[in-house]
Amino acid sequence: MSDSPAPQPPLAAATRVVTLGREDDVPGAQVGAPLVLTSTYRAHGDTMYARSGNPTWTAFETALGSLEGGDALVYSSGMGAVSAALSLVPHGGVVVAPDAAYNGVVSTLGQREEAGELTVRRVDVTDTDAVVAALDGATLLWLESPTNPLLEVADLATVLGAARERGVLSVVDNTFATPLLQRPLELGADVVVHSVTKYLSGHSDVVLGAAVTAATEAGRALRDRLLLHRTLHGAIAGPMEVWLALRGLRTLHLRVERAGANALVLAERLRDHPAVERVRHPGWGAIVSIEVMGGPEAADRAADATRVWVNSTSLGGVESQLERRRRIATEPKAVPENLLRLSVGVEDVDDLWRDLDAALRSVL
Repeated sequence: MSDSPAPQPPLAAATRVVTLGREDDVPGAQVGAPLVLTSTYRAHGDTMYARSGNPTWTAFETALGSLEGGDALVYSSGMGAVSAALSLVPHGGVVVAPDAAYNGVVSTLGQREEAGELTVRRVDVTDTDAVVAALDGATLLWLESPTNPLLEVADLATVLGAARERGVLSVVDNTFATPLLQRPLELGADVVVHSVTKYLSGHSDVVLGAAVTAATEAGRALRDRLLLHRTLHGAIAGPMEVWLALRGLRTLHLRVERAGANALVLAERLRDHPAVERVRHPGWGAIVSIEVMGGPEAADRAADATRVWVNSTSLGGVESQLERRRRIATEPKAVPENLLRLSVGVEDVDDLWRDLDAALRSVL
């Protein structure tokens, strides 16, 4: 009879967000991840210069890569990761992308299209047949699901499968869902990008991005290209910011659970609110978008009238934030003028409701 221990089941994501990225389990080792502040390294080691690597980056990349099921690279911002992913499109390539998405992506694609570098085929991601049809002859499929800020949900498994069948590279921005709610690499995506600024770090105190590729031969080849882009374009993250992001990641499961539960309650209550024309919420996640009666002026007044909710851009922090997205000049015109995007935080849900209800009623 063998005395070898029985195999243990894999650790749950809620455990891995707490444990991944630590130093080796040896006596006297620190429990937390290392914060390494250096610009250069002694000769004859694996890393020569800090633009090429840092142990603090490695700790965060190990954790995020495991959560997404691939190999991660951290960037100086979400747009740094986006730019690296879009560098995979050659001159003259064709990109299939949502007609309403994060405005940084929309603006970047628009500028490159105007410069004659690529062509964009804009699609409604909820129309699966239209997305699949647009893939013929395309180079890259760019997806958000849910989209920002309309919260439209794509049939990822179908459209990613169709992209793979046609040899079309696919990138999914997983910022809204996080790897706790959705793992696009398992559905066939080639690259996943994140604004780490948002849920992964979770405290509105860092600006970072990340890209994750599959742990396959093809995925590693893509990672090499993304790594080279990061190194040559200098989109490298500060170790302090990455260390803070890893510290924030430790509570991701708690924050996602609480904020998502709050969002469900608020979305249901908002559906019957006399000042709300429409509620957008896919039934999961912590982002809710509403269209306010009275147009953009009423929406602005409501956003300015809250005490607990913070009228500010960005999302994914512990605090609840709201903003009228079309106040930003580069926001896609498909976004209604009176739309408020609500990033629901982890506060008491009844406090959030009373504050939001009073603000909305003040514009009736």
